[in-house]
Amino acid sequence: MVEMAYLLLYVDDIILTASSSDLLRRIIARLSSEFAMTDLGALQHFLGISVTRSSNGLHLSQRQYAVDLLQRAGMAECHPTATPVDSKSKLSATDGAPVASPSDYRSLAGALQYLTLTRPDIAYAVQQACLFMHDPQEPHLALIKRILRYVKGTLDAGLHLGIGSVSSITAYSDVDWAGCPDSRRSTSGYCVFLGDNLVS
Repeated sequence: MVEMAYLLLYVDDIILTASSSDLLRRIIARLSSEFAMTDLGALQHFLGISVTRSSNGLHLSQRQYAVDLLQRAGMAECHPTATPVDSKSKLSATDGAPVASPSDYRSLAGALQYLTLTRPDIAYAVQQACLFMHDPQEPHLALIKRILRYVKGTLDAGLHLGIGSVSSITAYSDVDWAGCPDSRRSTSGYCVFLGDNLVS
């Protein structure tokens, strides 16, 4: 049987997991002999992402981050919406009046980008909002608010990483040919699954 280990490193934080407890102990011992480090035990949170273990895998969630973001945006008590974006309308760079505070717009759009780590369901909508960060207009701010209303109704959503063998890599893509009303460029998206787990 092939042993496997995964190591995720962000600055000075490490997540390490392995296919066996023995391999995990050996790797930790080797790393400890080279670097000053502390083993904090089972993973519970990492970079604001909470990790919940169950018999069928891990659930990664940024619920508290989303709650804090709604509070910061003044939308903690907003009414939720069922979808993050209106699929029928296309935003243009020149529609509407400029927003009162472009820096607030950029801050919210950037915060939503971080939320997409565990919320791929909002990735397309957030990407659309980020297209207009250089000169945001009121309709673009309306999109940000709609995304936040969707987040309000889906606070418990997250990313599930299941247990099981990995026998395939599957990718899906879609494109809206010439969908951008300004440039007539195509708008596209993709997702990649490693086994049953969404990885990109």
